[in-house]
Amino acid sequence: MKTTMCTALLVIGLVSGCQLRNTSDSNLYQVQDWVKDDVFTQGVEGPAVDKNGVLYAVNYAKQGTIGHVNIQGEASLFVTLPEGSTGNGIRFDNAGNMYVADYTGHNILQITPTKEVTVHAHEPQMNQPNDIAISDDGTLFASDPNWQQGDGQLWRIDTNGQVVRLKANMGTTNGIEVSPDNKVLYVNESVQRRVWAFPIKPNGLLGDAKLLYQFDKHGLDGMRTDERGNLYVARYGAGEVAIISPAGQLLRTVQLKGQFPTNVAFGGKNGRQVFVTMQKRGAIETFEAEYAGRAFKLIQ
Repeated sequence: MKTTMCTALLVIGLVSGCQLRNTSDSNLYQVQDWVKDDVFTQGVEGPAVDKNGVLYAVNYAKQGTIGHVNIQGEASLFVTLPEGSTGNGIRFDNAGNMYVADYTGHNILQITPTKEVTVHAHEPQMNQPNDIAISDDGTLFASDPNWQQGDGQLWRIDTNGQVVRLKANMGTTNGIEVSPDNKVLYVNESVQRRVWAFPIKPNGLLGDAKLLYQFDKHGLDGMRTDERGNLYVARYGAGEVAIISPAGQLLRTVQLKGQFPTNVAFGGKNGRQVFVTMQKRGAIETFEAEYAGRAFKLIQ
């Protein structure tokens, strides 16, 4: 399907998602290193880009830190988290505040642009808040796996810090993301290799889940959507990012240099540069996609 026809069908509502464009741009999906090996620990995760184009990821040089990476790919320390806290997923709201899933402290931390670190939400019943997603109005959603038992939970964190458990007794909930229209919450179960789509109701609760995609092998980790609603899934152990349409069609896989990607984020000049944190390498890889990321559009 040509891009012009795909766009027209989206406008009149005849299709729910579009295939990636056929293009001769040789730079698309070409993977290269952005941050070299061992700059971050093997706990490298996050990642997220602020409105100034700066990339952030957790566990820079040692556990319990957050590093930032400038547009030249040079990394340095941004902040050290409070004693007992270790970051995982990162998101930004449109006011520039950073939110961090603190899996050892059972917190969602807030870090202001002036580097003030506070506890935005604390919930003792969380196993270990792992990854977070944010809607346009600032509502957060957190995945919460229990790796030993092979199950997990989902939580909503309102802008006032109130925590609501949305789902229990799922598989090992991991990657989590909101659709561009804020009507669908995507959640994957890493060990079970499933990606679910939950309708988000007007009251903030979730409707019945639809199985979006089932992988045959390898684990799943962080996810992001682009502006067209395509879902980019870090395939832990497979060494790739899988791109899935809103209709559940596998559109493309992007082969990475390392084998253990933990999460993805969009940034760069036009929001089309994808950053991939790589666990075993302690590094960050990058490639250019066809469409800008949803989160990139949110903070502009």
